[in-house]
Amino acid sequence: MSKTIIRDSTLALRGAVNGAFANREPWQVAAITTTTVLSLVWLWSLINQDESIYTRLKRRVFKLTRKIPMVQAKINEELVKLKKDFENDMLKSCGNLEYITKMPFESMNEEQILKKLDEHLQLGNYKYKDGKVSGAVYTCNPKLVQMVKEVYGKASYTNPLHSDLFPGICKMEAEVIRMLSGLFHGGSDACGSMTTGGTESIVMACKAYRDYAREVRGIKRPNMVLPVTAHTAFDKAGQYFNIYRRTVAIDPQTTKVDIKAMEKAINKNTIMLVGSAPNFPYGTIDDIQAIAKLGLKYNIPVHVDACLGGFIIIFMKRAGYPLKPFDFAVKGVTSISADTHKYGFTPKGSSVILYSEPKYRHYQFTVSTDWPGGIYGSPTVNGSRAGGVIAATWATMLFHGEDGYTESTKRIVDITKYIENGLRKIKNIYIFGVPDTSVIAFGSKDFDIYRLSDALNKKGWNLNGLQFPPGLHICITDVHTQEGIADQFVNDVKEQVAEIMKNPGQVVEGKMAIYGVSQALPDRSLVGDFIKLFLDSLVYTPQQNHTSGK
Repeated sequence: MSKTIIRDSTLALRGAVNGAFANREPWQVAAITTTTVLSLVWLWSLINQDESIYTRLKRRVFKLTRKIPMVQAKINEELVKLKKDFENDMLKSCGNLEYITKMPFESMNEEQILKKLDEHLQLGNYKYKDGKVSGAVYTCNPKLVQMVKEVYGKASYTNPLHSDLFPGICKMEAEVIRMLSGLFHGGSDACGSMTTGGTESIVMACKAYRDYAREVRGIKRPNMVLPVTAHTAFDKAGQYFNIYRRTVAIDPQTTKVDIKAMEKAINKNTIMLVGSAPNFPYGTIDDIQAIAKLGLKYNIPVHVDACLGGFIIIFMKRAGYPLKPFDFAVKGVTSISADTHKYGFTPKGSSVILYSEPKYRHYQFTVSTDWPGGIYGSPTVNGSRAGGVIAATWATMLFHGEDGYTESTKRIVDITKYIENGLRKIKNIYIFGVPDTSVIAFGSKDFDIYRLSDALNKKGWNLNGLQFPPGLHICITDVHTQEGIADQFVNDVKEQVAEIMKNPGQVVEGKMAIYGVSQALPDRSLVGDFIKLFLDSLVYTPQQNHTSGK
């Protein structure tokens, strides 16, 4: 914009203001001035926000539309039907087992309780031990299961909150953190905490960086810049801690974050940058080195989410599959989240959050100094924590050692590559990007991919559905390395694709139809209502009292 345009605009604005105030009483001038200032403040607040005006207006329109009585009545009618469907599905999945809806008067003996436990554990239509489930269960090694069972039992009533009572549990936790810090090339200052899972690890990192940015940089309206493929736990953290998510598009060919777009998304309120190693949808690793350079350039912490594949990527080089640097060896990486309960083969409810230096971890902690109950401090979300999980994680890592994990990594990645090559030979489907680790995602340009999900589901396979664009993925675990499972999967996919292509335009039916329809709904709050009803159904109990109590 030239100086002439600026000068002319300024003169025009001055003339308009002078004209508006000409021949006005003082109280009128004050009223006009106040109205003008308030209008400018409102306009500035409307424009100067992380969300675009279009996004906010669209949300507002849908919100108002849903308040129209006729629309609201129709939506409520459909939600009632969906609620009943979810509840019936849950009842059906529990077979003929009675619901205990009231505390029994009489106690049960051990034999009765264990019998009921076995009945509950046998529920479900999918046999994960047969290798037909994507992710979820990462090993079925009977020797490991037996060892963990004994370790967990011995430590099941311990609690590291009471460090004076259970110093050995604290020592085990410290050793898990130190071992993992070394595997991720952390220095002597590297530190961290054990958490109950990847979500808590991510939430803790976000909390630490929010508080760090608030105190050190004075940021009061924090945002984080992350790929659109970053785990949804970052969204949860954003909702908990009022951190806005500035999501960045991925390269459609590589499925890795667009670094140029990421740099454009950074502003003065950015408290952290995020990269995935690998991301959940496609199993590809973002360019961590490039993201770390941005972190150094703008003095912003960089978090690497390795929750899914952390226990694979740290052993891939030894297994013969070297990767680009992704951890603390990369200057600028300040934290890493990694789940031990996935490819670390520990019991569920075990993860770690690691930092390059203690100054970040200190902002993760919660400390209360003025409580009548005493001075209180806790490192993570939980106060009391399960010492049994810590002990079992520690024991599992010792059970495998680097050699054991390297061997399992090689088995898993070998089978992943084998399945990927088999799927690439099947016409009418395509692979998203080039998988770096243990996840293979695929879609189709010739038919509704959710039809394939439904068809494979009927053959006992349980895959993960993706959206934007529609797709499926299979997360390969050690269970899939059993003889014949990889060939069976590729053959089943090939067979079902050929069957679908006899009528490629057919519309998907059943549960996956809901999944497909949800993507087309512009009002995402309605999709949220669906999910809330589904979550309600998971803890639904029928009205009838099925207890055997008197």
